[in-house]
Amino acid sequence: MSDEPGDATATAAADAEAEVTGGLADRWASFRDREISTVLLTVVGVAVFPFLFNNYLNGYTQLATLILIYGIFAVGFDILLGYTGLLSFGHAVFFGGAAYAAGIFSASVSSSPLLVLLAGTAFAVLLAWIVGFLSLRRGGIYFAILTLTFGQMSFYLAASPLAFLTNGENGFTSVDIGSLLGVIDIHGGVPFPLSMLVDNMLYVFVAVMTVLSVAMANRILHSPYGTVFRAIRENERRAEFVGLDVWRYKLMAFIISAAFAGIAGSLFAIEGNYVPLESLYWTESGRVVIMTVLGGVGSLFGPLFGAGLYLYIENIVSGFETLGPFWHLILGIVFVVAVVLFPNGIWGGIDYLRDMVVGGEDE
Repeated sequence: MSDEPGDATATAAADAEAEVTGGLADRWASFRDREISTVLLTVVGVAVFPFLFNNYLNGYTQLATLILIYGIFAVGFDILLGYTGLLSFGHAVFFGGAAYAAGIFSASVSSSPLLVLLAGTAFAVLLAWIVGFLSLRRGGIYFAILTLTFGQMSFYLAASPLAFLTNGENGFTSVDIGSLLGVIDIHGGVPFPLSMLVDNMLYVFVAVMTVLSVAMANRILHSPYGTVFRAIRENERRAEFVGLDVWRYKLMAFIISAAFAGIAGSLFAIEGNYVPLESLYWTESGRVVIMTVLGGVGSLFGPLFGAGLYLYIENIVSGFETLGPFWHLILGIVFVVAVVLFPNGIWGGIDYLRDMVVGGEDE
């Protein structure tokens, strides 16, 4: 009988702890599901990223900028792969095509960064209508091979028949980027207090585009379109049975994904003032597949992490004296370990750890 008060106290303490943990889980779920929360998390992330990356990970601002650019590319690709279930091996045609279109537009029409970005993205969208219309007539591996074929066709077209526009194997070197809104030098420094976090206005411009891209992707995925995309991924035949025009929705997913690739490709041309021919090669398509799977297929932020890890190994680890020559092997090992231990990618692992902390697993 003497143990009953102690047992009651322990039970009460356990109930109180469970209530607090459950409350934290509920509050986190409520915060996470709001659109403004996604935007705020992205803003905070891109704001502190260059400071942490440069000071603690041996990084530099140009690489941080490239990580955001490829992050946009991967986020758009994940809409097609992770949310609609379509694997494309030819997305380089939209990334590189937009980069070329943006570069040629900047040299021939206008050097305004915003107009250059719009021109490259519009080109990617128009090209996606054509490629998607033809490729989506087939599914599965045939769709993947068709997209790869279109990608390689674009590479060889740029290399030779269209060399008078693209400058062939030398890449397009005449990119001309002017001031943003006519007053801001996009390749110049940034004023205080932003200079405490980043030293380059180009990063700020790309960061703003990243926030807008993530917000756009979040809005699409939480709209009826996003629901239909997931239904097609889960069971395409059942989606047809309930009256959905599956082919049309798949085409829209393909075009939306290409639009993100177009934004990334245009920013890539603006960032480097140069468009390499390799931006159209099939390996560029392979890179974004690896980035997306590594970060987490079917997640909003996962592809950003995947792009960061891939480019970090490619650009930082490859510079190490002892490990540098083996960076491809290291990347392969990291990829295999991530897939085996975290089937849902890096972001899936973060989700798992977070659920353990807030008690989501118990619920």
